[in-house]
Amino acid sequence: MADKSILDAFHIMWNKFPEPVLLIQKDRTVLAVNALAQTAGVQPGIKCFTLNPEGAPDGKCRQCRANEALGQGVATRSEVTRNGKTLSTYWIPLDEPSDIYVHFTLGFADMMGIADD
Repeated sequence: MADKSILDAFHIMWNKFPEPVLLIQKDRTVLAVNALAQTAGVQPGIKCFTLNPEGAPDGKCRQCRANEALGQGVATRSEVTRNGKTLSTYWIPLDEPSDIYVHFTLGFADMMGIADD
């Protein structure tokens, strides 16, 4: 579990971000969510892969790059086009503790109709 100061910092930095943002442990447990993710029904304590509508056999999403980001200690990005819109997904590891990362997708809120206008 993340230290309270990490959770507090996450909320200070990400709560007003206009996309759902998750703070995730290496084992894929969601530790914290920003305001928009919470509004969309995402709660801490779940495994992030349970949110994938495509399914996640063996607890790993096909497109997940969290292991790469955590292993290299650098932000990792992936782009896909869905319904004519480009979605940019990020996995950003923390410096400390190094087994936690921030995860979000630019364009997701608009695609899902949950954008905070």
